[in-house]
Amino acid sequence: MSEELSNNDNPVPEGLQGQIAITSLDKIYNWSRRSSIWPMMFGLACCAIEMIATAASRYDLARFGMEVLRASPRQADLMIVSGTVTKKMIPIIVRLYNQMPEPKYVLAMGACASGGGPFKEGYNVVSGVDKFVPVDVYIPGCPPTPQALLHGLIKMQEKIDGQSVLEVPWYRSEPIDEIPQPLLGPDLIDPRDIPDFAEKLKAQEERLAAERE
Repeated sequence: MSEELSNNDNPVPEGLQGQIAITSLDKIYNWSRRSSIWPMMFGLACCAIEMIATAASRYDLARFGMEVLRASPRQADLMIVSGTVTKKMIPIIVRLYNQMPEPKYVLAMGACASGGGPFKEGYNVVSGVDKFVPVDVYIPGCPPTPQALLHGLIKMQEKIDGQSVLEVPWYRSEPIDEIPQPLLGPDLIDPRDIPDFAEKLKAQEERLAAERE
């Protein structure tokens, strides 16, 4: 009997023997995270109405372990961007994202959050929240139905299932830098683009000086 359990016919390759414990740890770790996702409780536009309906008894979001909606980013690990992202709102969204502890995820709910929707290229609308924060799952629709949101949340769980503690960024030795908060002035300015602005200004000054000569 012991010979049958030893499975000598299919031995584990030597290069993978050290990964068995990590693989088992990944399954336990990912199962605990996927089964207790805590979304942050805020909405931006009409998509938030569908998000609220998803949390009600008809669709029963609690089946997936996601019924605990947190009002504080310090206690949430999933940001559901549900609605139109305006230029006045995106600095707040980036600040909330930076305040969320790792591991954290972002779900873009609806056409507006994913790419601007019917207001794309509007003077006061951001054409997709992914221009400022990393998005893990996109849900199409205007607005998406509760069934679509549930499908997106299941896809989020599938992504978590495929992660490994050896590859996720929050277990690396290098610190994770915060995303610079956009500056709202006459228009929205991403601080990460400021070096490009300086180079363009320098090139313009050199061109004007050459034209004067």
